[in-house]
This record gives sequence, C-alpha cells and structure tokens, in this order.
Amino acid sequence: MTSRSQTDLGSPSDPVGFDKHDHADCINTGVAAAEAHCATNQLRFTPVRRKALEILLQEHRALGAYEMLDRLRDAGFGSQPPVAYRALEFLVANGFAHKIERLNAFIACAHPGATHSPAFMICRACDSVAEAQSAPARGTLGDAARATGFQIERTMVEAVGLCPTCAEKAAQ
Repeated sequence: MTSRSQTDLGSPSDPVGFDKHDHADCINTGVAAAEAHCATNQLRFTPVRRKALEILLQEHRALGAYEMLDRLRDAGFGSQPPVAYRALEFLVANGFAHKIERLNAFIACAHPGATHSPAFMICRACDSVAEAQSAPARGTLGDAARATGFQIERTMVEAVGLCPTCAEKAAQ
C-alpha cells in the first residue's frame, strides 16, 4: 500500500482512508492547510479548534461529538458539550471536516480547500471511513434534478459496506 497524506493527493477523486499511510503526516499537512486558510481568510484557528482537527486527523474513523468532547477534555479543554460542538461546527463550516449524517459523527476532510462532493465509504465492521469524490449532479440524480427544475447546491454520498481489511477477514 502507498504512503500518502490526506491533503497531498493527486486529485480530489482519489479515495483516502483505507490505505496505510503516515498519520503524523496527515496531522501536519492538515493542520498546516487549516492554518493557511485561516490566515488568508482572517479566521481564528483557536487552540481547541486546532486540537479538534488533530484528533480527527489521527485516524480515518468518524468520531461523535461526545467522543470528541472526551478527547478534548483529556487534552485540557473543558468538559462542556459546546466546547466540542463549536469546534466541530467551525471545522465543518470551513471545509476542514465533514459530518457523516448516517453516523451522526465527524471526519477530517481528505481534500481541504478543494470544491468537491464527498462520497464516504463506511466500514460497518471497523467504522473506518474513506473519502472519495462523487459527481451526482452529472449522473442520474443530476438528470432528475434538471427534469424538475431543481438546482443541486450540495451533495454527500454515504455507502456502507466492508473495507478491504474487514472484507479479507470475512472471506477467511
């Protein structure tokens, strides 16, 4: 398997999440991208927002808000739910994270700064998540929207199945 960071990919269409790679590089590259974006856009990248992003970048598994709160509390950032929710809301609003609706959980964006429609492959066995690009506006959904005069502004695809490691284990 190849080693690659979440933000150092050839294109937003490359899936990220199931390949083995250097998570430290994910964290460093992802935080650097967030710092640059915040500096350019005059946004406050507070210590709690930074730590929340680092936590999401540590693994390719969606984390619920309360699990995030536990990890932030362990890192010394307080134990009130708004601490986690505000940090996650900032990360999602600025394209550093996505909310996986099916899991009511959050994952770091594999392609921060890129305009894309994410497609998430969610492993039902180990909860790992890979992010890839989808293009539903150009497919059947786009055709249906155009036929009704609907303008798609945002899409997100969530598929549930088995990651390569869990599929291999299930086949044995």
